[in-house]
Amino acid sequence: MEIKKLTDSELEIMKAIWPAAEPVTIAEILTVFEQRHWKKQTANTFLARLIDKRLLSVEKRVKTNYYTPLISEREYQQFETQNMLKSIHNGSLSSFLSALLGDKANAKDEKEVREWFARFSDDD
Repeated sequence: MEIKKLTDSELEIMKAIWPAAEPVTIAEILTVFEQRHWKKQTANTFLARLIDKRLLSVEKRVKTNYYTPLISEREYQQFETQNMLKSIHNGSLSSFLSALLGDKANAKDEKEVREWFARFSDDD
């Protein structure tokens, strides 16, 4: 499945949908965005885009649409992170880690990174 980059607003909608255990309605989505005063039409536009991008599915039950994510939050995080690694750091993990940690790396950070890499090298 090809994943497409989300706009900030589309990502906000997905973040409202991902935690739900069951398909959600537009009314449930709009409650998350009450402070933004989104109108139903605004949310419908973003939902339609997410459906077009094949990141959401929609099921009509009587007169209500129910939306279900077709990818997990973790899958989208991996997509975005890999994209950033390729485009900004030319695929270099060391460049990424250096930019991520910078001068602020401490012993705890270093230990966590070493433990993370050790999990993969133990499998060899």
